[in-house]
Amino acid sequence: MRILVIGGTRFIGIYLTQQLVEAGHEVVLLNRGNHPSPVEGLETIVCDRTNPSALKSALQPFLKGQTFDAIYDNNGRELAHTQPLVDLFQDKIQHYIYVSSAGVYAKSDQMPHQEGDPVDPNSRHKGKHHTEDYLKSSGIPFTAIRPVYIYGPQNYNPLEQWFFDRIVRDRPIPIPGSGMALTHLGHCEDLATAMVSVLGNAKATGQIYNISGDKAVTFDGLARACAIATGKDPKAIDIIHYDPTKFDFGKKKAFPMRVQHFFTDISKAKADLNWQPKFSLVDGLKDSYENDYLATGKDKLDIDFSLDQQILNKFS
Repeated sequence: MRILVIGGTRFIGIYLTQQLVEAGHEVVLLNRGNHPSPVEGLETIVCDRTNPSALKSALQPFLKGQTFDAIYDNNGRELAHTQPLVDLFQDKIQHYIYVSSAGVYAKSDQMPHQEGDPVDPNSRHKGKHHTEDYLKSSGIPFTAIRPVYIYGPQNYNPLEQWFFDRIVRDRPIPIPGSGMALTHLGHCEDLATAMVSVLGNAKATGQIYNISGDKAVTFDGLARACAIATGKDPKAIDIIHYDPTKFDFGKKKAFPMRVQHFFTDISKAKADLNWQPKFSLVDGLKDSYENDYLATGKDKLDIDFSLDQQILNKFS
């Protein structure tokens, strides 16, 4: 198939592009041109997809002659980012795969989140929910993917890095609340594999899928898993619990995850997509630690621990 990948040169997009090419597909990338293609020789359309007129202008030539069979939309955050693509290709493609977020779900007393659960219309991911609704009503053959927290090599969100930074420097790990909130991480390679398995799968058309790892983990458990990944004794790390409501951190984040239970049911994706996560949490964290954190020298960087110190001062 001839496939347009929006993004494709950072994090998930790298894994997705590589897997699509390995599967024999012809891949065209669309991005701002700030990062090299993960596969040499791929055609690249340089465009800022947040500019609707520029996006339409860049893609107009592809409406004639050789168009696309499918589109992967990896980085659309608002409906305005995606609507021009649907307007252009609605009757011309077989599949539109959209990366949404499990962040659209409303808080609930009952977990895990399932695909039919209520969403929060005011969440910070409401643009993704609006896009999902638009795709449903547009008639385009679509599938939406809802990851929870994504981790792995080349992660540009400081998720696992936040824990590694403290563990490798033998610093205390300040965790909000009791440390028993359950959360969910999915390795970037597993996410890409699930996205590839959607392609050409009739069961997936018109569906939404949660994608993450096999097991939820507590905040404390994640800290210990990160310690194991770095080769440290998980019993030896110093976890400090604190009440986040007692601190004013301004706009800065003292902890990289939402302080609540936040995990999903991935059984629908397993059944429909014949997909199974490859990475256990510890194995995935080892992959990230060895092939990104250490490989890029993050263990040698000067880290700002001022927010940590603000917390720790309350315990001194």
